[in-house]
Amino acid sequence: MSLRTKFFMAALPLLAILALASCGPSGPAEGTPGFAWAKANENYAAGDYAKTLEQLDSVLSSDSEYTARALPWALVLNYGMASGNMQLADAYEEGAKANKAGEAALRRPMNLARNEANHQILRFAEQFAEFSKTKADSVPLAFPFPKGSAAEPPQVLKIKQGSTSMTQVETETAQKRSIERGILLAAASVAGAGDDVAKGQQVFAAQDAKVPGATFQYAMAKALYDLSQIYAKGKLSDLEKMGLLCQRAEAALKDVPETEDSKYLMMKIQLGIKDSK
Repeated sequence: MSLRTKFFMAALPLLAILALASCGPSGPAEGTPGFAWAKANENYAAGDYAKTLEQLDSVLSSDSEYTARALPWALVLNYGMASGNMQLADAYEEGAKANKAGEAALRRPMNLARNEANHQILRFAEQFAEFSKTKADSVPLAFPFPKGSAAEPPQVLKIKQGSTSMTQVETETAQKRSIERGILLAAASVAGAGDDVAKGQQVFAAQDAKVPGATFQYAMAKALYDLSQIYAKGKLSDLEKMGLLCQRAEAALKDVPETEDSKYLMMKIQLGIKDSK
């Protein structure tokens, strides 16, 4: 056997490996919107919503084929996470009133939850301002319906009763489940299902799920109003932000066909604007 033949035979395993590698599927390059979109889907499936938002923010940092799908998804996540933290903070406040001896211990996590919600609300408002420029006739719901339960978590019920003996695991679970619940209800809302999770799930189950622009816009107006309440007196007490969110909610609702629900929401928004002055 010649030296050339021996060399070729020895190289065959390496050549086979290289050939197999070249035949494999090639995904989007790291640092591209496609890569961030794939990672967002991966993190969302794992239930890591904070990481999902990081990846969606990366997608939204530039204009691409993913932008129109990423923006509604990010709005739902920010709305749901902020709402979950707000509800958790309110539970701690209720618990603090029920347990005067443990009031200080319960007000610390209350403040942390409200501060976290504040950051998410500001990001939500910023993203909604971008969404408002699109004036879309329909809005894609390009993500699976969230997991979780619409029922109030048992750990939150303990907090409302004024419990100060919860373990760290229970405390972390209370926050996790509150956020999951907030995102679940936010998804149902944008699907036009209100708090009806089963109905919302049906909308998301459709192939290439989407909702009319007016349906999504109504949900966003409601979100802006609901989230504005964190800035009321006795909570974060920032009436300027409260008024600004209510004004944006009012502007958003004006683009929605009038119904009994929209008329009632407009009444609440206008009262919110009045209270902020």
